[in-house]
Amino acid sequence: MAASRTGRPPVQRAARRPAPRPSVPDNPLRRLRTRARRAWDRPLTAYYLILGGSLLIIVLGLVMVYSASQITALQLSLPGSFFFRKQFLAALIGGVLMFAASRMPVRLHRALAYPILAAAVFAMALVQVPGIGMSVNGNRNWISLGGSFQIQPSEFGKLALVLWGADLIARKQDKKLLAQWKHMLVPLVPVAFLLLGLIMLGGDMGTAIILTAILFGLLWLAGAPTRLFAGVLSVAALIGVILIKTSPNRMARLACIGATEPKAGAADCWQAVHGIYALASGGIFGSGLGASVEKWGQLPEAHTDFIFAVTGEELGLAGTLSVLALFAALGYAGIRVAGRTEDPFVRYAAGGVTTWITAQAVINIGAVLGLLPIAGVPLPLFSYGGSALLPTMFAIGLLIAFARDDPAARAALAMRQPRFGRKRASGSRVERVPRRWNTMRRRASAARPSGER
Repeated sequence: MAASRTGRPPVQRAARRPAPRPSVPDNPLRRLRTRARRAWDRPLTAYYLILGGSLLIIVLGLVMVYSASQITALQLSLPGSFFFRKQFLAALIGGVLMFAASRMPVRLHRALAYPILAAAVFAMALVQVPGIGMSVNGNRNWISLGGSFQIQPSEFGKLALVLWGADLIARKQDKKLLAQWKHMLVPLVPVAFLLLGLIMLGGDMGTAIILTAILFGLLWLAGAPTRLFAGVLSVAALIGVILIKTSPNRMARLACIGATEPKAGAADCWQAVHGIYALASGGIFGSGLGASVEKWGQLPEAHTDFIFAVTGEELGLAGTLSVLALFAALGYAGIRVAGRTEDPFVRYAAGGVTTWITAQAVINIGAVLGLLPIAGVPLPLFSYGGSALLPTMFAIGLLIAFARDDPAARAALAMRQPRFGRKRASGSRVERVPRRWNTMRRRASAARPSGER
């Protein structure tokens, strides 16, 4: 040991211990937030939200259609379950379409874009042929299929515009043509205006608004410049103002925004006011399933456009908030699918479907709440109407297919172990062996080279 300058041995100093960290109190809210964030970031979150949320909306919609349509059916001298049975049949067919769409590869979806667009344009033009098309509530947008079955081709026009527009923009992005405004607009905007013109020939302003929202959603996702986007929006707004000003019926609907009591004259606001009455009388938990008063002839279109009002009256604020939460989860999952994919077609198609369902839900619920004019659009996946349910369920199948196609989601689905496997006897004990197609480790070890560790 070396001596110091004074000749004394150096003083040995003890090593300084780090100061103990202050103990963080166990916060249940923090733990809950951490767990929720981890669950939110899992690769299969969007898949489960789309599948579970859409199925819950459909099932709850079937229950509310049965409850809201009984009085209307009896007033028409029909069985009380008439509308429910038709909606249930449409839900079964839509389930087959949703399952088929969820299992189709992306290439097949892109291949179906042009046939679906051609069929939709042909059917929408066929509506205007005398003797084939028929009018419902003043709108000529229906084709009779015989008996009580009808179809509205304009509902399939939404799906056609989403698929065809996504495929068109994706191909132009691959060729790096979206930087030119002509390729950004042509032929997307002219074809969309063709569909809008065919719809407006029948007088269906509500469906035209949804189609316009889909067009703007595709342009926004394609990265349209602000000036170009504002120009198309200005033209659409000008056309909308002209169409509203030239129609007394549309002007009357516009005058009913925020109405709290019926008025005298053309804008009596009867439907809007009684929708508010239904929501106000529901309270927190509602009057009970089937106990609505407004559906007894006071509220028109109780099982279609204003089914949300009956839901608020029978299930209360809790029921309406549950429906809003399901649509919010569905919209979030669609945005997540569109934001995490590397495939341009998947991004545009998922964004278009999300814009379609979200915009239609906002317009319907806003009209029931008295915040928007009554546009005559159903609540997607919830209101009565097979023509609206079938293409919407096919679109949900698209989102499910896109959510499954994510690489992280594919890996997570492949690694899932079955809850119950096959039992194999080994001596005196019984081993549970997982099924072969659900294990990823066996396939990875089989494909590994012999010299790799």
